[in-house]
Amino acid sequence: MSALKDIKVLDLSRILAGPFGTQILADLGAEVWKVESPWGDDTRSWGPPFVGDESAYYLSANRGKKSIIVNLREERGQKIIKDLASKADIFVENFKVGNLARFGLDYTSLAEINPGLIYASVTGFGQTGPRAQEPGYDAALQGMTGIMSVTGEPDGGPTKVGAAWVDILTGLTSLIGILSALHEKSLSGKGQHIDVSLFDVGIACMANIAQSYLATGVSPGRIGNAHPQVAPYQDFRASDGDFMTAANNDDQFRRLCETIGLPNLAEDSRFTT
Repeated sequence: MSALKDIKVLDLSRILAGPFGTQILADLGAEVWKVESPWGDDTRSWGPPFVGDESAYYLSANRGKKSIIVNLREERGQKIIKDLASKADIFVENFKVGNLARFGLDYTSLAEINPGLIYASVTGFGQTGPRAQEPGYDAALQGMTGIMSVTGEPDGGPTKVGAAWVDILTGLTSLIGILSALHEKSLSGKGQHIDVSLFDVGIACMANIAQSYLATGVSPGRIGNAHPQVAPYQDFRASDGDFMTAANNDDQFRRLCETIGLPNLAEDSRFTT
């Protein structure tokens, strides 16, 4: 796709949350420069599996990007980034709050060079607040934001979602902010600082589960593959294996009953809630 043709992105993020969002910018046609330290992105060594010398994990979040190695601890490296930022439309980073300011690469400094720059910061807990200086990882944030408390079987312990749920959703949320800022820039010519945190996204994505708690004061529990408000919306065991079904309304339930050869279940008083 070429929706973002001629848009230049400087990607100083690493691991997953930041890179996942910038990868989609590349998919949309933007020119994305992946900036890595001489030691490389952490995920380059995460494996197996590897594709040749490349980590499959690294490849999953860095498709379609160009690559450059810069040592930010050196003045030469800082100058390279400032020069690139002066020509960029978008700058993405996921350093701990304040780290890039030491190198003159924070939003305030780069906005003086390029007032139209869209600068996205992806952190554990945001730019302000009592935990702003703390790092954040998906596994820890899954525990903190509540998803583990409702994942797993009722008689089991808290369970982490298999995929890096918080990281991926944070990457998508940062992408929404960046695309919104691009639209604003097309109208006003101004850039802006986008502040996205793993914690905020994790809490927001608890959605109906969090709202149910706010409405009732009752903490939701683990119910396996079932749904707290809808049934049947879970896994069942059949003669040839397990399957998932989701019937969200009465019409879908009626058609499900017909499909499995038990149409009378749709009128059964036990299920007419």
